[in-house]
Amino acid sequence: ATGGEVVLSLERLSKVLEVDAPGRTLRCQAGATVEQVIDAAAAVGLLYPVDFAAKGSAQIGGTLATNAGGVRVIRYGSTRSWVLGLRVVLADGAVVDVGRPVLKDNTGYDLRQLFVGSEGTLGVIVEATLRLTVPPAGAVVALCALPDLGAVLDLFARVQGDHLQIGAFECFDEGCLRHVRRHRGEAEGGPLAVPGPWYALVEVEVPWPGDAAREATVDRVVEVLAQAQDAGVVGDATVAMSGAQARQLWALREDISESLHPQGPHKSDVTVPLSKLPTFVPRWQQAVARAIPGAEARVFGHVGDGNLHLNVLPPPAAPRAEFLAACEALDDVTYAMVRDVAGSISAEHGVGLLKRRHLPFSRSARELAIMAAIKAALDPAGVFNPGKLLPEPGAVPEG
Repeated sequence: ATGGEVVLSLERLSKVLEVDAPGRTLRCQAGATVEQVIDAAAAVGLLYPVDFAAKGSAQIGGTLATNAGGVRVIRYGSTRSWVLGLRVVLADGAVVDVGRPVLKDNTGYDLRQLFVGSEGTLGVIVEATLRLTVPPAGAVVALCALPDLGAVLDLFARVQGDHLQIGAFECFDEGCLRHVRRHRGEAEGGPLAVPGPWYALVEVEVPWPGDAAREATVDRVVEVLAQAQDAGVVGDATVAMSGAQARQLWALREDISESLHPQGPHKSDVTVPLSKLPTFVPRWQQAVARAIPGAEARVFGHVGDGNLHLNVLPPPAAPRAEFLAACEALDDVTYAMVRDVAGSISAEHGVGLLKRRHLPFSRSARELAIMAAIKAALDPAGVFNPGKLLPEPGAVPEG
């Protein structure tokens, strides 16, 4: 609230109002947490699949306003894929219901999607009707060490080509793993006998219930990894044989942000076309080395949807103000590189204030004008989240 605006909290609008098991829908207030929704769905044998580490504190309204993604976008899509209806308070105080609890509704403009991802600039979401699905029978989780990002993509193609249902496919560099182990106070090394510059965490869904189905899925995963190892794509791999082992492997990926946080990293959240990953990441790392000598450039992300989390860790004893100024200049380089490969400057964390001036790197002048017109139509006085995402009403869009 940089201009002294009122901050609105919806934490007391926290109820799950209705679960329709036959219709596979759930209605809740915007202040309900993602974890509440997941638990309410699970209580009737269903799944709300938008899941991420912050589910215990993240509120549904916030995830709708930012179109949150998480680790299973490759399998289930982002938040907007699961929204059937919204109740929204508009700038003039009117309460409007957009969408309805049905899968088919072909009646003109899809207004519910207008508010999803709008970052609170068009209205206040106070209630949502969400779609649910049947959970997978189980999952097989594997961790692999690989020589480079090209090998990561090769393994991704091999798993897909074997017609295995990928639930998640994550990657992280060796430096991320090193920081996780150091943060935990663990000795140098790792979970694999043969380490690698890159790691892939693969989760494959078990197609039907029962031990036989799980064993068959494990066998297929092991076979794919063995063939990849024979081809020099995988250096080493391990497959979790229990739920506890699977959680341990997942923790190596989910603990990365927490382990990097004490270093005070500068972060970028971008999307790059999959085919560009093997060339984009080294180019970005070289750009970091030129801009901030001595800085660490650490990368992790979601391979299946091309979402990379780029982290720049400051050089030892670097003055904080100098580091941040250098990172701000680096952003221009990073987002220009993203633009050049037809990527997006924001994969899942939104635009807000920090990326507002870079929005033209991902949106054309005509697109920005259309977005500004929508803002002006719904919020002509600029009441909601002023200064975020887009220029103020009446201003000329940057770029």
